[in-house]
Amino acid sequence: MKKWTRWEDYVAIVAGLYAALATLWTTQTTSSTSLMLVFGVLLVVSGVTNLAMPSTPWLEYAQCAFGVLLFASPWMGMYTAHMGASWTSWIAGIIAAGATAAAFKPAIDAQHHRVMPSH
Repeated sequence: MKKWTRWEDYVAIVAGLYAALATLWTTQTTSSTSLMLVFGVLLVVSGVTNLAMPSTPWLEYAQCAFGVLLFASPWMGMYTAHMGASWTSWIAGIIAAGATAAAFKPAIDAQHHRVMPSH
């Protein structure tokens, strides 16, 4: 698997960047701002790391977890009543988690191919 070529990681990066930047134009609470920034930045960092180090499945799982946590953050931070922030978290989180989940099998296959090269 080549570096910097996986669309799944680019999707997670864009979703994380959007969630983090959306704190500027959506109605926020203290907890929504914190959670959206933290999980958005973690998605960006994990996406860039995944692009730089392909075929590392544990990084994919971590990235997927950040997407799931972003999706769950309106309930964790009790900001479901703030529609802009909550919908942004739900949509960006599910997009990031879904795209990352699509990368699990290719990352595992690439790791196995790297560890056990065929003759």
